Amino acid sequence: MQDSLFPEVEPAAVVAVAPPPRKRGKDVEPAAPSPSLSALRAALPARLRLGTSSWNYPGWVGSVWAQEYPETTLSRKGLRAYAQHPLLRTVSLDRAFYRPLDAGQYAAYAAQVPDDFRFVVKAPSVVADALVRSENGRGLELNPRFLDPRLAVHASAEPASEGLGHKLGVLVFQLSPLPDEMLMHDRAGLLQRLAAMLQGLAELRAQVPDVIVAVEVRNAAWLGPDFVAVLRASGATYCLGLHAKMPAIGEQLPILRALWPGPLVCRWNLHRRHGAYGYEEAKRLYGAFDRIVDADPETRAALARVIRGTTGAGWPAYVTIGNKAEGSAPLTAAALAEAIAAAA
Repeated sequence: MQDSLFPEVEPAAVVAVAPPPRKRGKDVEPAAPSPSLSALRAALPARLRLGTSSWNYPGWVGSVWAQEYPETTLSRKGLRAYAQHPLLRTVSLDRAFYRPLDAGQYAAYAAQVPDDFRFVVKAPSVVADALVRSENGRGLELNPRFLDPRLAVHASAEPASEGLGHKLGVLVFQLSPLPDEMLMHDRAGLLQRLAAMLQGLAELRAQVPDVIVAVEVRNAAWLGPDFVAVLRASGATYCLGLHAKMPAIGEQLPILRALWPGPLVCRWNLHRRHGAYGYEEAKRLYGAFDRIVDADPETRAALARVIRGTTGAGWPAYVTIGNKAEGSAPLTAAALAEAIAAAA
């Protein structure tokens, strides 16, 4: 087809010409600065970091992006614009859960954000999931490398700390739902394996002194004094998981009290109205994630009190929010910020 654009010539007359350089795609432009959000940022505790779970959502026009961009463009180029939002000082790298990232990939992310920005990194499922799963999430067999200390270091802690450096804020081990019989019949063994893995991360904390190691669970049966003892002994903390698979926030707070004093790590993932398996329903109802659909002022108020108590005692607080918490993660972050400011 390309030949039809030019007159025919003898082969000997064809001169090789280098193709013109490809034009670099336009950068993603952030939404116009909002004086009200900047003022709200000033009213928040300095030790608080609010953020979202990933950043590649075209529907965030006006709140994060100046205009609509394709999801692929946002995935590659949106982080720099995201980090200019007055309230968003962290982000959860959820993609690391599905496939381990190398140090170069982490370094590329670090280069796109300001020096005071921090990342929440999810450890890969090959370490954090007790089951090997099919593409639709169905458990196929037991994962022999679940909670493997060496793999936790080499597939997660080591590349994250090398690539992100001081911008690594939290390393989260989100333990996927376990079969009930595993927790009932091998609780002691599981806790022993968890303890060994967490103890193996001591070198990470030496390299990045401010990093927080947190454990999030999706079975309420984990929550008990023996679980707290494992976290305390290793210097790790509990990640407050606001998800319909777990008890409401008030019922999880005793775990944080038992670990007090210490930092707060919270991942607000899914509104409870959708039930434990309601991700797809929430996605369908919330559409482009451009507005709050299911406001949850009770959770905001409870979380605001915990944040104020934690930061007021001199400890850092990391809170990342998913679109399926209320409908739009950046708008929920702003609403939560207002609740925190009002709780002062």
